[in-house]
Amino acid sequence: MIDVQRLRVLRTVAEHGSFNRAAAALHLTPSAVSQHVAALERSLGAQVVARSTRGVTLTPAGVIMVGAAESVAAELVHAKQQVDQLGSGRSQITIATFTSGGRLLLPDALARLAAVHPGTLVHVREAEPEDSLPLVRQGAVDVAIAYHFDGPLPGRLGPSTGLAWTTLMEDPLHVVLPDTHRLAGRTSLDIAELAAEPWVLGCLKTEAYLRRHAESAGFDPEVRSTTTDYFFARSLVAAGVGISLIPSIALTPRIAGVRTIPIAPPAPTRHIGVATILRRRHPQVMTLVAALQDQSPTLDYAARR
Repeated sequence: MIDVQRLRVLRTVAEHGSFNRAAAALHLTPSAVSQHVAALERSLGAQVVARSTRGVTLTPAGVIMVGAAESVAAELVHAKQQVDQLGSGRSQITIATFTSGGRLLLPDALARLAAVHPGTLVHVREAEPEDSLPLVRQGAVDVAIAYHFDGPLPGRLGPSTGLAWTTLMEDPLHVVLPDTHRLAGRTSLDIAELAAEPWVLGCLKTEAYLRRHAESAGFDPEVRSTTTDYFFARSLVAAGVGISLIPSIALTPRIAGVRTIPIAPPAPTRHIGVATILRRRHPQVMTLVAALQDQSPTLDYAARR
């Protein structure tokens, strides 16, 4: 029989990368953490961590057991929620979403959820994908509206992790220019044409993405301003501070004084979807996911410039 506490300790070691930091997080001694891991290894007959002077890393067996630990933790959280619902008599659903995706996709989807499952308690929390996907695995949220760029999602998916990914929509990025800019009349732009321009960016991920594409085009972008809000970034563009790279779904509401121009193919794109627990698609989750799929628009946001 595998001890749940030992799984919890292994999961914390994996999260922190060392016995000492895991011990501090668990309020245990490093020796106690080491003993828990050693006992787990004895019960499995396999090594779960590789120890070195730089810390610890998971072995293939350790990766499997951390996935199991996350599943167990999620099930325990879900069981507690079910017990709480017995007392209240009301079902509930918790949703994590990044800001622009939630603003576009959630209102109509939540209206359908309320119509199909009246009385359901809805909890929404704002979170970026690197935070929201672990929350789904841990059972802290039922649904995460998330995105990734051309690379993989910031988290593991598939049967071994218990996470399912449902694609919702493609979200191409556009260049936003002052409407007096010399290129404002163009119908599309290549990133290389913007090598000499100062930039205003609406999030750190967009900056990393811009720098990667700019490097491929042979230039180092001059970033003059960074914000955590795309609306603010577009306002700075309207004020003449620079130009910006904005996802399609963040191009509303309109701002006077700017033009929005598509990037020539292959355009940088965000891929938006929803993550859920594979084996726990209760009716409220299924209704919400279906509604999100129906509310995922394929719109030509460039036509709104």
